[in-house]
Amino acid sequence: MPHIPSIFRAHLDCITQMLGDESLHKTMDLIIAGCVETFRQDGKVLMCGNGGSAADAQHLAAELSGRFYRDREPLFAEALHVNTSYLTAVANDYSYEEVYARMVRAAGREGDWLFAFSTSGNSANVLQAAEAARERGMHVVGFTGRGGGSLAEVSEFLLNVPSDDTPRIQEGHILLGHVICEGIEEGVFTDNNSV
Repeated sequence: MPHIPSIFRAHLDCITQMLGDESLHKTMDLIIAGCVETFRQDGKVLMCGNGGSAADAQHLAAELSGRFYRDREPLFAEALHVNTSYLTAVANDYSYEEVYARMVRAAGREGDWLFAFSTSGNSANVLQAAEAARERGMHVVGFTGRGGGSLAEVSEFLLNVPSDDTPRIQEGHILLGHVICEGIEEGVFTDNNSV
């Protein structure tokens, strides 16, 4: 049986480190401002990950394409794994490593964004998606754990949660994602300037 208070302490320690990391805050400000500008120009945000990270990508895409706090127009945000016929066909006909990169090449345009989730930073299909996005002139945000893995090398912006523990990293990713979604919504849907 897990020692429940120690899990809460580990979560709080991770969040406290993020709270005190001014460099992380500045990076998030840049991501928010860039995404706001992209949405104002009718661009999009694509997201990808595996397992729990796929769930996080889908969750955050829904916050943008549905709503966060405001009743407002939808924003074009999509998690790349939601079409299972596509996903299984490409995995079967090409390889699982290709599933996200192929969709990035189909849907991504210069100036769009890819939010790439990998707690290790080393998921092959997420890395290929990030590389395809950079080739298209897209902005890549890597959501990783402490070290960043190989995703750190291909990300324009790195949000590496200060933990090596997958559950704590994923909890951090959702918090970072929620902050970014709130900032985007406020930035795009101000009273005087909205899409």
